[in-house]
Amino acid sequence: MLWNNRAVLCNAVAVVTRLSTASSFSPMALTTTRTFAQTTSLYSAPPKRYLLNYEYIPDVLEKRGPYREGHLGLAKEMAAEGTCVSGGPFNPPGSDVPNGALFVFTTKEAAEKFAAEDPYIEGGIVTKSTISEWTVAIGTN
Repeated sequence: MLWNNRAVLCNAVAVVTRLSTASSFSPMALTTTRTFAQTTSLYSAPPKRYLLNYEYIPDVLEKRGPYREGHLGLAKEMAAEGTCVSGGPFNPPGSDVPNGALFVFTTKEAAEKFAAEDPYIEGGIVTKSTISEWTVAIGTN
């Protein structure tokens, strides 16, 4: 009988040891060892995007015509490739005349490529362009 009591005690110690080292209690913790096959980061860095900001000439609506198709075609092409996330003109509240545009790209190289090939720049529609790195803190853009 002493031998049986000793075996029961050893089994009880083994169960307590398993329960105290298991990452969470479950009925399976008594008979299985829990392993993690995949590492998941609790924190992932926010995505980086690149903003291409344009300033337009005051009479953009009158002068953009010959360059508009090429400008929009390039934007659509890069959007289809997945390098241009979004873009479009902006204007002061209450005005119908855009005074600039903003484009969001996935890489700095894509933003540079757009600026280098955009007919609006060559045609003098854009008076100033800048590229900025943007860390997305809210949203998924």
